Amino acid sequence: MADRQDRRKKGNRNREKDSEWQERVVQIRRVTKVVKGGKKLSFRAIVVVGNERGQVGVGVGKAGDVIGAVKKGVADARKHAVSVPLTKANSIPHRSNGIAGGAKVMMRPASPGTGVIAGGAVRTVLELAGVQNILAKQLGSSNPLNNARAAVDALANLRTFSEVARERDIPLEQLFAR
Repeated sequence: MADRQDRRKKGNRNREKDSEWQERVVQIRRVTKVVKGGKKLSFRAIVVVGNERGQVGVGVGKAGDVIGAVKKGVADARKHAVSVPLTKANSIPHRSNGIAGGAKVMMRPASPGTGVIAGGAVRTVLELAGVQNILAKQLGSSNPLNNARAAVDALANLRTFSEVARERDIPLEQLFAR
């Protein structure tokens, strides 16, 4: 009896860990494929998953129904999650550019109170990453999947000042001395 209760508690703990991740569906597309007997319908879902504390991922799921596609998209997004270094002002440490396909995303840090100035899928990625003050611009393609992936690429390229100092084998204070 006690063993069964322990197992149940462990299951609840795992669910609590999963519930800190938020999911947002960016786009759902109905896709048709022409086959011998006619047309085969399926759905493609673009999903962004993040914990609003510096981790975010973008995933794509394809299935015969919308719910299945979203579930697959969430699993894919968790698999491809990246961690984002955030400053005390909930911004990014420095400028960053990201590229995915024909989409380019440019990001700049902003002072507190600015908010998230971004559009479309980039805004969703930044909000779920926990960034609260940032300036971002989509350049090139308007494809939501490529823009979301470009935003994740830009966030993945970010480094903190302490990481840069460690790589160069110099003290942190020497980075700012000119």
